[in-house]
Amino acid sequence: MFPEFLSALPAGMLFALVTSITPGPNNTMLLASGVNFGFRRTVPHILGVSAGVVVLMLSVGLGLGEAFRHFPALYTVLEVVSVAYLLYLAWKIGTSGELAVRQGEHRPMRFHEAIVFQWVNPKAWMMVLTAATTIQLSHDFGINTVIMAALFYVVGLPCICIWAAFGTGVRRFLSNPLRLRAFNIAMALSLLLSMYPLFADLGRH
Repeated sequence: MFPEFLSALPAGMLFALVTSITPGPNNTMLLASGVNFGFRRTVPHILGVSAGVVVLMLSVGLGLGEAFRHFPALYTVLEVVSVAYLLYLAWKIGTSGELAVRQGEHRPMRFHEAIVFQWVNPKAWMMVLTAATTIQLSHDFGINTVIMAALFYVVGLPCICIWAAFGTGVRRFLSNPLRLRAFNIAMALSLLLSMYPLFADLGRH
């Protein structure tokens, strides 16, 4: 078992790296949060994303993936909810227009909110369902799920930090209200574009 694990581990790590660092709803929102709120205030959002993906991966290991296979209508409902919530988030990002955010008017996503968001994040579902069915680090499905959850956390956390850090790095450049508004609109459009696979899938139903 151990030699097989070592031979499959690079594939698992590469999968976690590619899926974590490439653009998607989480990274788009972390980039925007870094610009609008700075890195320190975005840390709960970052940690919540990583924890949420772990929870989602473990839930698939506990049988949630099988539930979707037996009741495909549940997955369709999830897709509809995902589209609605991502449209709302795109609107919130696109209408943000200032760095000096007044208390209570706008704020970064909280830790628990970022965890819950993974349940309506289509890319997160793609990541965990694909990992559960294609990455074989162990013959035991439960152990395989736990290992992949750990890889998503260990490999994915630094990847998403890069997006928030980059946003923080360009924060001064975007202190100009017009530049910031243009950036936030671009991020909102990017979030909408990330939903294209979801719209395409709903169109097939």
